[in-house]
Amino acid sequence: MAKLAVINRNNRRNKIVQKYAEQRINLKKIINDFTLSETERHEARLSLQRLPRDSSPVRLRNRCALTGRPRGVYSKFGLGRSKLREIAMSGKIPGIIKASW
Repeated sequence: MAKLAVINRNNRRNKIVQKYAEQRINLKKIINDFTLSETERHEARLSLQRLPRDSSPVRLRNRCALTGRPRGVYSKFGLGRSKLREIAMSGKIPGIIKASW
């Protein structure tokens, strides 16, 4: 199990990303609009840089919903590989069966 502080930090980042998502999209549209003047685009770049670092979605980490494990997470299920296997073997995920050939 991951440390609770690390899980909470990632959850806090997720909230910040959602809070600033629309603002980031609007600023990026201005930055990539070549019909605007260079000064307007420059101001948009500066205001994008002034946003909190944690508002960038790149800083998020996929984590297992049950254990908080950061690696080996299947995004389709939101679970780490070990928990996914454990739950699938007990038959709690419909449509998932053990492979045999």
